[in-house]
Amino acid sequence: MTRVDFEEAVSDALDTLPRELTDFMNNVVVLVEEEHPTEDILGLYEGIALTERYEYSGHLPDVITIYRKPILEMVDDETEARREIAITVAHEIGHHFGIDDERLHQLGFG
Repeated sequence: MTRVDFEEAVSDALDTLPRELTDFMNNVVVLVEEEHPTEDILGLYEGIALTERYEYSGHLPDVITIYRKPILEMVDDETEARREIAITVAHEIGHHFGIDDERLHQLGFG
């Protein structure tokens, strides 16, 4: 899967999220990087979850990073890659909404 195809799959995953969720996403950007510099992870949420924003003004956008290399290394084909990308995108967006890892795993976004 090329970088362009991967980025398109991330965009497609974002497009499949329910509008009831995306309407509430605020000040967040989604990026694609090859891999995290120190950890073997699929995605990373950095920011202040919506549930923690009390006096929130002047902050830089939250950043969700999806890591291409580790996802592609764990799958056998593009169909599996797209599935894992969708799960990872949903997982990291869950963190934007203040949902912790344990609950995301219970919901099937592990």
